[in-house]
Amino acid sequence: MSRVRQPPLVTGISPNEGTSWTKVTIRGENLGTGPADLVGLSICGHNCLLTAEWMSASKIVCRVGPAKDDKGEIIVTTKSGGHGTSTVSFKLLKAEKIGILDQSAVWVDEMNYYDMRTDRYKGISPLSLRPSNPLGIDFDKGKVPLKDLEALFPGVSGEFTSENFSATWYLIENHSVTSFDQLRMAASNLKKQATKKNEGSLAYVKGGLSTFFEAQDALAAIHQRLESDGTERVEGSMTQRLENVLNRASDTADTLFQEVLGRKDKADSTRNALNVLQRFKFLFNLPLNIERNIQKGDYDVVINDYEKAKSLFSNTEVSVFKKVYAEVETRIGALRSLLLDKLLETPSTLHDQKRYIRYLSDLHASGDPAWQCISAQHKWILGLMQNCKEEFINCQRVGLGAIALDLEGDPRPSAFSRIRDTAPLNKGGILHTPRHNTWHYETPQQVQFVEKLSDVVIGQLPNFWKLWISYVNGSLFSETGEKSGQVEKSKKNARQRQNDFKKMIEEVTHRLVKLVRGALLPSTLTELELRLYGGWENKTELTGPWLTQVIHTVRIIFEALVALEIPNDLLQVIQDLLLELRHHCLLVTLHHTAEDVKRVAEKEDWVVDNEGITSLPAQFEQCMVQMLQSLKEPMETKPGEVNILQLDQDQASELCVDIIKDEGARKLCERIMKVREQVEKLWKDINKVFINCLEQLSTKTDRDIDTSHMSVDLASPNLFSGIQEDFCPTLEQRLLIILSNCQYLEKHTFLNLAEHFEKHGFTGTEKITRVTVHAVKELDESLFDAYIERKSDPIVGSLEPGIYAGHFDWRDCSTPTGVRNYLKEALVNIITVHAEVFTVSKDLVPRVLTRIIEGVAEEISRLMQCVSSFSKNGAIQARLEIDSLRDAVASYLSSESHASFKQALEVLPQLHNGADKKLLEELLNTFKSSMQLQLTCFQPSNVQPVKR
Repeated sequence: MSRVRQPPLVTGISPNEGTSWTKVTIRGENLGTGPADLVGLSICGHNCLLTAEWMSASKIVCRVGPAKDDKGEIIVTTKSGGHGTSTVSFKLLKAEKIGILDQSAVWVDEMNYYDMRTDRYKGISPLSLRPSNPLGIDFDKGKVPLKDLEALFPGVSGEFTSENFSATWYLIENHSVTSFDQLRMAASNLKKQATKKNEGSLAYVKGGLSTFFEAQDALAAIHQRLESDGTERVEGSMTQRLENVLNRASDTADTLFQEVLGRKDKADSTRNALNVLQRFKFLFNLPLNIERNIQKGDYDVVINDYEKAKSLFSNTEVSVFKKVYAEVETRIGALRSLLLDKLLETPSTLHDQKRYIRYLSDLHASGDPAWQCISAQHKWILGLMQNCKEEFINCQRVGLGAIALDLEGDPRPSAFSRIRDTAPLNKGGILHTPRHNTWHYETPQQVQFVEKLSDVVIGQLPNFWKLWISYVNGSLFSETGEKSGQVEKSKKNARQRQNDFKKMIEEVTHRLVKLVRGALLPSTLTELELRLYGGWENKTELTGPWLTQVIHTVRIIFEALVALEIPNDLLQVIQDLLLELRHHCLLVTLHHTAEDVKRVAEKEDWVVDNEGITSLPAQFEQCMVQMLQSLKEPMETKPGEVNILQLDQDQASELCVDIIKDEGARKLCERIMKVREQVEKLWKDINKVFINCLEQLSTKTDRDIDTSHMSVDLASPNLFSGIQEDFCPTLEQRLLIILSNCQYLEKHTFLNLAEHFEKHGFTGTEKITRVTVHAVKELDESLFDAYIERKSDPIVGSLEPGIYAGHFDWRDCSTPTGVRNYLKEALVNIITVHAEVFTVSKDLVPRVLTRIIEGVAEEISRLMQCVSSFSKNGAIQARLEIDSLRDAVASYLSSESHASFKQALEVLPQLHNGADKKLLEELLNTFKSSMQLQLTCFQPSNVQPVKR
């Protein structure tokens, strides 16, 4: 029986506002099981099903139609879930008239553009871009499953506009049950469409034949009229004679008044020259004024004068004006070269760059000065970054310390000082090797290098990006530039060079990432990249705190670039670098923690507290907590970063296999899984190292133990025999101490660590904790068996010789007078073990004594079963000793020891005589009263062991 699906629920739409035909992405739950399941989609009341593209059960992509409502819900309807609901809404913006060069606050669909020449929209419906019905017949209602078609026709598609179009697929998908007559009609329709297409150009020519003939007739008439009018070519024409008379009259007048007119012309020339000099003194003084204003830096005055002169004299035919204006153009050309040199000069401020670009634009400089400036700044930034690396490399080779890269008077504080002031690092801990008092001044050169790179990028790239933004929006140009069309020209050039600038930003970010990798992660570069961006000699491995500082610096760079609104795809390489730095910091910290854990054993002082443990568990827990605290900042997930501690291996595998479809994202997930496997292995290794330390401490000989740092509290009672100022525990005492530590680790330490892991965001550690606890239990069992073997075997082995001492015979013995010495000696030995264990840990006493008594009871049972027969006195003696031992250790009897004692008593003859029973009872009471003091330790007590 199929499970009823929930109705569709829309929980998000991106973007949440826009004009008609805006492409949107709808996200939600239960949005259908496939394209065929989606039967309805409306936005703001408009049906958008025809443009909908079903992506998954949680994602649909479509275009918003021309709805009447300004704001409305997004309703999805599916066959499986029915009519859905929405928790979000979409705001439909009214389309404005936007030219092809104008900026818009919303995305403008190219299919609905505004033609400025006709002052109206030329809209193309997105439905017109979809393939029409090429066959001209109805589609079948029954659809063949898409999966079956993909299996039958791999590598092709049934989409009519696809390059891999398959006609067979198309017919099966849309006309699988169409009749033959219908298909024949479809073939006829295709032929008609092809015929119309071929006849289109010929029909155009036929329709214009009349126009061509009319034009030809008009040209022929004009030619004939010109040929008929040939009178002007005759020498004796009226016009020619009139011209000759006038010329002779003019020559006669010139001869009569030549002298007078010459003086008059000279005076007029002088007067005219003076008038010209006075009237056009602006032009004649302009070359000198340009030179003076250039020297003073008054470029605005020069540009205004030049624009005025250009508007007045650029097209003059007067030779003197041409000569002076040519001198002006020469001076202006020199000014263009000067301004271009200043523009390309580095370093320079953004204000100066904009000023020089505006000057060059107003002077109509050739080329594109703004783009030249952008290219120069790009090369300069790359050079700064590379020079920074070279300076550190050179200083490293000559053995110099920290260097300071000269950023041409940049007043900003260095990135290192910013980080130091805002986020001081936790410099080491009690388990790390002590450092010199001046260690914090000895910053590794790789860290200094990253700080200087940060200064270069944060100091220069923002101005570089702002210069590009000004270039794109046309704000580089003055009002004159706007009037002359420079703004529109700049916007056009910017659109054409968007890809080039994107490559510049990519080159800067890739150079930054590769330089950092060359200093910190050389293994991630190729050999060629290492030669370009590596070269760090005698590179020391950075510790976790220094790597944390580097991560903090790179994050500052990333946040600074994000604040500039640089697209995320250009900053992805920095995100990848951050991910690998975080991974590297995690692995290095775990390696160092493993080394610290190894040194924990050297600090064991064997001083036992009231709970029966030494400082060893606390030192291990402190070491792990310190590791987690040092990883808090690098493992913190910033916006856009991957949480590498959130999922366990099974969840990460499921994510990579079932959810991630993008190849790049899949590789990223696989890399995270690999790192998590390494982290899990290192965590296990750390716990394994600690368990090995416990095992080594329990098996060290007295000569192997460094007692120079051990001490005891001389004010405490002398609990161990032979304790002196230089205390050195015996092998049995070490076994007991480590056993007590193992119990504490299992019950407290590992539980505390699990809480710390969860608190710091390390999830999925339950498996590691289980494996570690299991290993500790195995070590505990091994050490416990070793201790029992050393203590139990001598006691059990002394029973048989003690029973038959003095040729004792159970068949021929005298009347019992009391418990024999062998049993008292066994009890004393058990009491000694009790005292030794109680001194270390009260909790270990029942476990140890129960096991020892099981061995003693088993041996007593075996010895009794080996006796062939008992006399009456022998039976009384045996029963007396068995009852005495059993009653003395009654508090520590287990089911196994109870059974052993029962088997031993069943072997003995029963006592039927009342006198024998009375004798047995008297002797048993005598034994208990005589050894009352010794047997007191076997009684339940709440007395705590004395702290040493």
